[in-house]
Amino acid sequence: MQTQSAEAFQRALQLFPGGVNSPVRAFKGVGGTPIFFESGQGPYLIDLDGNKYIDYVASWGPMLQGYSFAPVVKALSTQAQQATSFGAPSLLEIELADLLVSRVPSLEKVRMVNSGTEATMSVIRLARGITDRDRIVKFTGCFHGHADSLLVQAGSGVLTLGLPDSPGVPEALAQQTLCLPYNDVRAVKDAFKRFGNEIAAVIVEPIAGNMGCIPPISGFLEELRAQTTKHGSLLIFDEVMTGFRVAYGGAQELFGVKPDLTTLGKVIGGGLPVGAFGGSSELMDQLAPDGPVYQSGTLSGNPLAMAAGHALLDSFENDFYDQLEDRTNHLVEGIRDLAKQHRTSLFVNATCGMFSVFFTTQSSVLNYHDVTQCDADTYSKFFHEMLRQGIYFAPSAYECAFVSGSHTATEIDQTLDSFHDVLRRL
Repeated sequence: MQTQSAEAFQRALQLFPGGVNSPVRAFKGVGGTPIFFESGQGPYLIDLDGNKYIDYVASWGPMLQGYSFAPVVKALSTQAQQATSFGAPSLLEIELADLLVSRVPSLEKVRMVNSGTEATMSVIRLARGITDRDRIVKFTGCFHGHADSLLVQAGSGVLTLGLPDSPGVPEALAQQTLCLPYNDVRAVKDAFKRFGNEIAAVIVEPIAGNMGCIPPISGFLEELRAQTTKHGSLLIFDEVMTGFRVAYGGAQELFGVKPDLTTLGKVIGGGLPVGAFGGSSELMDQLAPDGPVYQSGTLSGNPLAMAAGHALLDSFENDFYDQLEDRTNHLVEGIRDLAKQHRTSLFVNATCGMFSVFFTTQSSVLNYHDVTQCDADTYSKFFHEMLRQGIYFAPSAYECAFVSGSHTATEIDQTLDSFHDVLRRL
């Protein structure tokens, strides 16, 4: 029972649109009442009624070492006693930037911001300013925050609510955004053949995460790199979700494709609100105060976020990602085996630390069209059945699940036991 969560939601409905401060939290995609959480420890969350859940949402990705990770808590406590905000430079910004530049292949300089949306909005402006072109290419179902240029055929909460476009986005601006199918190499070639000299940049989630986890097919990212280079456009990897989650250097290290510009978020703040974007010195020096492209943020480089992010990113041992991949594979292979055992039509996509369960008879899920053919109603039933078993997945059929370094074989085996019980009843 979540009696106190239900009561809290009734209060929230009087204060927030839809009772929430981000649409996907509203449970519109699965039905029912959102759960209000009080605390978290390791791979577990505890709600207002004291119910304990094994968590696979991970605050939408950044809790790579689980909740209340001791080095992050210590860094926050130490910094909070010194100052929670400066609005001025601090060494913490330099120390975190040093770490980012040393690990992400495309970065020579970065600009700290306060959210993933701010990072993608800013990097699009920078790309347009550098190339003196207006058109942006994105991929249907990929979500890059809620900036006007990018809220066209987006994923995440937009897809969950069935709103492929949003009122309030000027038509003239939307027309400058060209949407292509994810993983479609031919569509990329055709777009550049037609609009190559108009395209400022291509922005892509190198592993799509906002219509569920969809890895790139072989050659897709490589073709983006080839076409943007050929036509003088910039290639932007939105690694807000994948940065430091799938490898030390993000998806660009994992796949060996180097973008011109990169956006980061979530993990680099240790779970606090933060974002960043960066690239070569030549490109980044086009930003004010050195260059003509203006971008600013009064509280960018917040010392709490910088301290928490550094503590988290500095905690990864050399074998961290090998262990994370092993844990992810243990869970995913177990789910696949159970699906065969129970003759349940489902498909699982996964990359180190990220996975999605799609209820579908399809033999693959490669793009937005494939995702929309999946059975969201069955996912809703699955979500609530797992919740009753004490397992917390995203309240949407179109979001990733995340494994953390705090998940052990105990939690994964317990999750698989719950899968067994739930699939038997679906």
